[in-house]
Amino acid sequence: MGYPRKLTRRFRAFDNFAISFTIINIISGIFSSFGFGMNAGGPLILVFGWISVSVMVLFIGASMGEIASAYPTSGALYFSAGKLAKKHKGAWSWYTGWLNFVGQVGGTAATGYAAATFIQAFLAMQWPSYEVTGQRTVLITAVILLLQGLANTYTVHLVAILNRISVWWLLIGMVVIVTALTVMPDHHQSASFVTHFANNTGFTSALYGGMLGLLVTSWTFTGFDGSFHMSEETVQATVNAPRGIMRAIGYSAITGLVLMLALVFAIRDYDKEAAADAPPVQILLDALGMGTAKLLLLIVIGAMLFCGLANMTSNTRQIFAFSRDGAMPGSRWWHSVSPRTRTPVKAVWLAAACSLVLVIPGWWSETAFTAIVSVNVVGLYLAYAVPIYLRLRLSDFQPGPWHLGRWGKPIGILAVVWILVSNVLFMLPHAAPITASNFNYAPIALAVVLIIATVWWFATARRRFQGPVSYGRPDEVAAMDLI
Repeated sequence: MGYPRKLTRRFRAFDNFAISFTIINIISGIFSSFGFGMNAGGPLILVFGWISVSVMVLFIGASMGEIASAYPTSGALYFSAGKLAKKHKGAWSWYTGWLNFVGQVGGTAATGYAAATFIQAFLAMQWPSYEVTGQRTVLITAVILLLQGLANTYTVHLVAILNRISVWWLLIGMVVIVTALTVMPDHHQSASFVTHFANNTGFTSALYGGMLGLLVTSWTFTGFDGSFHMSEETVQATVNAPRGIMRAIGYSAITGLVLMLALVFAIRDYDKEAAADAPPVQILLDALGMGTAKLLLLIVIGAMLFCGLANMTSNTRQIFAFSRDGAMPGSRWWHSVSPRTRTPVKAVWLAAACSLVLVIPGWWSETAFTAIVSVNVVGLYLAYAVPIYLRLRLSDFQPGPWHLGRWGKPIGILAVVWILVSNVLFMLPHAAPITASNFNYAPIALAVVLIIATVWWFATARRRFQGPVSYGRPDEVAAMDLI
């Protein structure tokens, strides 16, 4: 791909799969957004929306996997956008990189914020006198980001080990939660309950309320580009990176549906639980009692912490690659690699700091989490859409060993259409009447990033950034490896 090798290849096929599976993280995604789905569509949308959106995400993953096989680099989306564009390669690469950056930062921030929220829920259950506040949520998130930054500072081997542990934590945790919700309650909802529809969004349109509920699945299925970003550290990346993407999405779709059904059928008092501060926690309390609920909540918190760690790893590699091509302020800093650990340490702490900045509005805003999630999903999915769209326009696309053959273009078209539809939903109001406390500021945050990127592009970047750079001929680049 034209770059000297600075990162060590220690990720095996399972490790590559593990990072995307951990970032998708069905336990974290479902538990953090289940309450939103209860009020925007109810069980009908939670269950059938999960199935339908999972299929669309598989299309997106397949299209991305085909591109990952052709361009296996840490730059991933922005690198492939620059290579696939017929003209204005620098501009396509520039905007894709910045969308990917803000989406990755949003993912790290949202997962840390969700973990902090559930930690406070656990503390309140353990010590009833504990007061849950937005300020404490932000402070706990800061501590989480610090610990995840320290973990990512050490060797990629340590991160790989933690990601392997996280896969088994997720799978065993899911089995424990589903078994408890299936065996312990003395009452379950009937099979027909999956058709129950609820619209507590405040909007009179049931269709609009139900469409908003689809965001539960979209929010869960983010970050599978992590396998793409880890390409330079994965053995046989042209095959293992796309397989990692597809396996992570496929296994998450199946196990997530099982977990979703277990939670839905364990609901007892729908209105009470839907109105709770943390609806899935209230479901656990009502169905299983305090002791078991606290135990399962620890599993959920652990899953969220693993998810945030993997998010930060992926975020760091994107920063490293983007800086390697001189596309970020202080690029020389952010693409440097520690000679001792062979990891981009400075990029790790930039990812942590930017995530903390995005979390700070939670100090005073009640809807900070929803907005952070929206920034995460909109930024990432738009970055996913650009190289897929450019691949559709390219008649002489040269696929790698993993490809879709004649199905590449039809699947790519469906992927791009769904990304556009879901992103519009994420930027629309999520509750009515619209007030200062529930306003969805995601479009503003995204607009600010795009305005800054545009001003910067026309001011200086277009003259010095022409997209992914090449460090020389293959023999010259090989001589630079790990220097």
